[in-house]
Amino acid sequence: MRVRLGSTEYNSGGELVAVKSFRNHEGYNPTTKENDIAVTKLATPVRQSTKIRYVALAEKTPVTGTPAIVTGWGSKCYLLCLTAPTILQEVEVDIVDEKACASSEYKYGSEIKKTMICAYSVNKDACQGDSGGPLVSGNKLVGVVSWGRGCAKAGYPGVYADVATLRSWVEKTAKEL
Repeated sequence: MRVRLGSTEYNSGGELVAVKSFRNHEGYNPTTKENDIAVTKLATPVRQSTKIRYVALAEKTPVTGTPAIVTGWGSKCYLLCLTAPTILQEVEVDIVDEKACASSEYKYGSEIKKTMICAYSVNKDACQGDSGGPLVSGNKLVGVVSWGRGCAKAGYPGVYADVATLRSWVEKTAKEL
């Protein structure tokens, strides 16, 4: 497995770095999608540059309504798209915290768990192929694309692993790898 750094193109540019090790959260539940996070350790150190930037892990879950950006090379429409973009896409969404996302305002109810955060904006969302990608707010990684009902479906925010809630696991695991 390799990671492409410093490029907005899906399969060219930047530099490829080998993955030394990878660990999923041992508490990941494939049915409920709780603890849907992993840590990847690269084989060689990576330096910041004009094209490669580090992002800090969120220490606190942002409040509902906070703007955020989700990026990825996933599908731009649900089910009927035959090709994915080759240039990195981004969309601005608004944070919906775990309690608000599980409320009657949205349609997930008890499917939303403590290790999740949501983001919503009319006709904007992550989609198939974006899983594992970043949700960034205030120059901090606040979420990791996890799941949702369709893409940009009314009443169904995108669901992300909540980085602030899972931060201690990420830090501990990164030291162990």
